[in-house]
Amino acid sequence: DGYTFFVGAIHHTIAESLYSKLPYRGIEKDFEPVTVLAYVPNVVVVHPKHDFKTLQDLIAYAKANPGKLNFGSAGNGTSHQLVGELFKSLSGTNLTHVPYRGAGPMMQDLLGGNVDLAFDGMGTSAPQIKSGKLRALAVTSEARSPVAPAVPTMVESGFPTFKVTTWYALWAIKGTPREIIDRMHQEVVKALQTPEVRNVWEQQGATAGGQPPAEMAKFVRGEIETWGRVVRQANLKIDL
Repeated sequence: DGYTFFVGAIHHTIAESLYSKLPYRGIEKDFEPVTVLAYVPNVVVVHPKHDFKTLQDLIAYAKANPGKLNFGSAGNGTSHQLVGELFKSLSGTNLTHVPYRGAGPMMQDLLGGNVDLAFDGMGTSAPQIKSGKLRALAVTSEARSPVAPAVPTMVESGFPTFKVTTWYALWAIKGTPREIIDRMHQEVVKALQTPEVRNVWEQQGATAGGQPPAEMAKFVRGEIETWGRVVRQANLKIDL
């Protein structure tokens, strides 16, 4: 009917501080929030060649061997890297970041033992955790993941402020009529509540979103501030 919507993610809030220049004015200036579609926890996974049973085991080794452990990511500026940088800051550890061109190549090298660990999305790591090819030490969400209920949260592992997730959301183009945005929000919420969609999310360890546009706007503002602090602390900057 002539209206354009945009499916984006956590990466767009990271980009606000990470990139020196964007091809648009900003996620809050050029787009109108509709709702978050899903939240997916990140999970700290290690290759079984390491005998780490808990997150504290990993931290103790990392502090005794600064720079020796490395963590893979789907690329510079991805949530994989930023969650890793946040972990380094809060745990006082020195881990070496190894960026890949996508989550697929990173996972291949992690499974092969070429990288030691990752702060991966639960959706891609869950099958490897269940098969025993990777060991999960902690999830970054506020609550434990239903697909890996035995894995503690970062809060349970000694980091009371470590509550982050990878998320995906829907925006409208700035200037879209309010009634159109509200109608889209209503239809998305209906879809998220269907058994078919809920089943897909649950299999990926995800939690459905659906909050009103105003609540999403506050959430996005908070994410921009959170990741801006991480980018500054880690002294990260990418020139386009």
